[in-house]
Amino acid sequence: MAAYSSISSPDLIPVITQRAHEASLELLKFSGSDRSRALQAMAKGIKTYKDDLLEANTLDLEASREMAVPELILDWLKLTPERLQTAIAILQRLSDLPDPLQQVQNPPYAVAQGQTYCQLMPLGVVALVYEAFPELGAIAAGMCVRTANSLILKGGSEASQSNHMFASILQAALEQVGLPTSSLEALPSDCGDLTHELVTCDRAVNLVIPYGRASLVHQVMRQATAPVLKTAIGNCYLYWSPSAGIDLVRWMILDSHASEPDPVNAIEKVLIHRNHLPSSLSLLWGSLLEKGYELKGDEELAKEFPELSPVAPTEWRQPYLNRTIAFKWVRDLDDAIAWMNRYSSGHADCLATESYQESRLFASQMASATVYINASSRFYRNPKFNLPIALGMSNHKGHRRGFISLEALTTVKQIIQGNE
Repeated sequence: MAAYSSISSPDLIPVITQRAHEASLELLKFSGSDRSRALQAMAKGIKTYKDDLLEANTLDLEASREMAVPELILDWLKLTPERLQTAIAILQRLSDLPDPLQQVQNPPYAVAQGQTYCQLMPLGVVALVYEAFPELGAIAAGMCVRTANSLILKGGSEASQSNHMFASILQAALEQVGLPTSSLEALPSDCGDLTHELVTCDRAVNLVIPYGRASLVHQVMRQATAPVLKTAIGNCYLYWSPSAGIDLVRWMILDSHASEPDPVNAIEKVLIHRNHLPSSLSLLWGSLLEKGYELKGDEELAKEFPELSPVAPTEWRQPYLNRTIAFKWVRDLDDAIAWMNRYSSGHADCLATESYQESRLFASQMASATVYINASSRFYRNPKFNLPIALGMSNHKGHRRGFISLEALTTVKQIIQGNE
């Protein structure tokens, strides 16, 4: 990784962002096959040095435990051979994809005596501000190489050893195939909090992606002057219609929590139609308690069912990010939609129903980025069936919404070519 010891702290962000900007211009000169070779080299580097990565991660975990880092962050921080293999698989899959910058689209207008078309192009410099998740930096680096963007990584201090090792491996891979190493910059963790300086460097940084707890995302949103692609984890809702069976609801809840290590789309709040029998509710809650979930309920439910602890009013807006689920009575679908649009995180919300009319109403009136009807909302960073690789989920209504895929790291260039 690049050495920063010779750069004074006040000059660090301007120097790094300028290097990343210049590298992004250099990347435009390389072909899609050049970038594919870089991705293959990155995957090979992680595979070669996986033991070194696990050793560095062990040091991070030991230091974090001594500093009483929350258990949630420790779970996010921990590297395993399986997580490393997922990162390797994503890089290899990215290397096999067609060059997204070669896609040509029809323009929204035409000109006389000429031809017009649109082509995808890189954003330029992307900054990822994230806590824990050391392998996420490698995945983001792969997505940026595929789209010819430069990437600046600002990881948390809890993952300093792991992040340093990842950056060293990835930069060596870029150098090996002749791509500019400054197209990947990783900020050091021993120079204080550089987040504010980074996200306000709007002359060089074209997009900031914050990833982690809501507190980190909100901090970046408040401080940034560069464009921000807001992400969200947790606080997804499910409405259980009277026509849906308990088996479907149980499966949707449990499967949504199965993503590892970050169950992005985990159903944490369930709105229940009043027609459901108490026996059905007790059966559902018993099966969830057996799986180790903590269950909560609104005031009415908590009084009626002793297995539910009361929900504080503020919790309806907040993600739990653990195996906790809260339940609430609602009158009907309209009531459920109004509640979700007000309190959910707005990136993934669900409906269990056998009614076609309810399905159409839910799909048209929910304001969330993605809606799931009788389907698991489970998030896959490297999904099967040729679905796009995703860095995370966005509930932003500006740049992009939903899955943060390769397309989210591009913009459109309009080309007008005259006939003469």
